[in-house]
Amino acid sequence: MCIQILRTTQDDTLQILSKSKLMNNITERLWNRNYTQVWIANFLLYFSFMLLTPLFPLYLSDTFGADKQMIGIVLAGYTLTALLVRPFSGYLVDCYPRRMVLLVSFLLFCILFIGYPLSGSLLMFAIIRTLHGAPFGAATVSNSTVAIDVLASSRRAEGIGYYGLSNNVATAISPSIALLIYGMTGSYEVLFLLAILISGLAFYCNYTVKLTSRPPVKRPPLSLDRFILLKAWRQGVCIACFGFAYGIISTYIAIYGKEELNITGGTGLFFMLLSIGLILSRLMGGRTLRQGKITQNATVGVLISLIGYLLFATLPNYWGYYGAAFIIGLGNGHLFPAFQTMFLNLATNDQRGTANSTLYVAWDSGAGLGVLLGGMVSEHWGYHAAFAVMCLANAFGVSFYLFRAKAYFLSHKLR
Repeated sequence: MCIQILRTTQDDTLQILSKSKLMNNITERLWNRNYTQVWIANFLLYFSFMLLTPLFPLYLSDTFGADKQMIGIVLAGYTLTALLVRPFSGYLVDCYPRRMVLLVSFLLFCILFIGYPLSGSLLMFAIIRTLHGAPFGAATVSNSTVAIDVLASSRRAEGIGYYGLSNNVATAISPSIALLIYGMTGSYEVLFLLAILISGLAFYCNYTVKLTSRPPVKRPPLSLDRFILLKAWRQGVCIACFGFAYGIISTYIAIYGKEELNITGGTGLFFMLLSIGLILSRLMGGRTLRQGKITQNATVGVLISLIGYLLFATLPNYWGYYGAAFIIGLGNGHLFPAFQTMFLNLATNDQRGTANSTLYVAWDSGAGLGVLLGGMVSEHWGYHAAFAVMCLANAFGVSFYLFRAKAYFLSHKLR
């Protein structure tokens, strides 16, 4: 009798604990006020950035008479500065008040937009453009880190996936809106003003975010692991390979379509289909990430992306061109939030900024190298050779993940 009563009591206790845990997960909202504000701020950050990007080549040509080579040099400074700043941004976010780093980077990002219409020479424009990459690199790292901070721990993996939708949606619609406005007004100044106002609104959104104060962080001596998450170098190799492949296809897609397939106005549709794939996969993958299926999500993503790249390289027609866009979007939408979660789960709580910056540095490094080598290969051996290199790099990243990075994560993850 006593044993039966004891067992009944234990069963009741377990049921109560189980229900309590379930209710706790239900009450932990994903779209809390702070997360929503940070999500909107990231959307506005990328929207203001992409509002001017498609028209800068035309602006430099019309205003300063710059040729194609000079336009490429001027605009490349932005990416280079963002790449160099990101590792230091991770260190600053981890060791200094995150709110301060976040607001300063967003404010500088907004202010530097004012320099574009005031630039009286190509040299001054190039300086402003190069400087602008620094706050952008710091803003992307600090904002994503704050987004993780304000998420409930039980919704963190899911929230990372939805967070990426903000820049996906902005990247998909902002260039089209910019071209529409320019077509209606014929004025670059209107677009500059809009970019200033929208980036200012992004700053305001983050200004209203309320962060809980963290205890003072003892700043460790400067060392490589304060800028790069060394434990995640295997994941970094994979992300660099995926960035390499994306750098080639995103840069040479327009000229390849025009010269090889006689597609003159389909670049916008390509990126729209890519964005639709990204959005759909992030919506579908949110639940599995919430369930803790991180490596499963990453595996599905890398394999789908590889299929997309192979389709693009082996089927040089409309079906391969547009079909690959949607498939690559589906794959990247699965793999990127999964890999970001892996980076974070390999890092301690005081290394979140370093983990995020390592992810972005790996992607940017791979993409930059892809643009450089893709141009060299296509110049000497044609676009198909460049796309073959693209597929090989992506396949190497997939293999390295399946046989090295995945197992390391599962045995060394901290949470």
